Amino acid sequence: MIKAYLGDITHANTDVIVNAANPGLLGGGGVDGAIHRAAGPALLEACKQLKVIDGERCPFGEARLTLAGNLNCKYVVHAVGPIYHQAVNPDQVLVSAYRNALDLVKQHHCQSVTFPAISCGVYGFPHEAAARIAVSTCALPEYAHLQIEFALFSQDLLQLWLDEINLVQ
Repeated sequence: MIKAYLGDITHANTDVIVNAANPGLLGGGGVDGAIHRAAGPALLEACKQLKVIDGERCPFGEARLTLAGNLNCKYVVHAVGPIYHQAVNPDQVLVSAYRNALDLVKQHHCQSVTFPAISCGVYGFPHEAAARIAVSTCALPEYAHLQIEFALFSQDLLQLWLDEINLVQ
């Protein structure tokens, strides 16, 4: 089941919250900053424990899992979407970020997950394309058993996601 709503992802009541992270995983602006503030210092400490490879804890298109600190969930999955105007194949990188996040949810035997609109803030991904990619990826058969939610920060984004959800359900 996939649903979308207008709201603050830090208040989501699911097993996993996905953070639209940057490759360093040390916090940032937008949803990343909001999640780090709500989770408290334990989230930053958990991120610091992740292995750094070539200067990054999580390359573009990949995802990493940490405990959730003060959030009302078991885990935070940090997914790094593309910077739209810098990525070689931004659509594929975004698909990869969603798939890698969902695969971590499955690997940790979780049943529910809340996503933000990955790469739709300062990373500049076109919103219509991002909605199509996000929903179509989450609707793949291997994720059908998961309860998937999108907590979106604007009415315009919400409408795009709802339109895409109506096409796949």
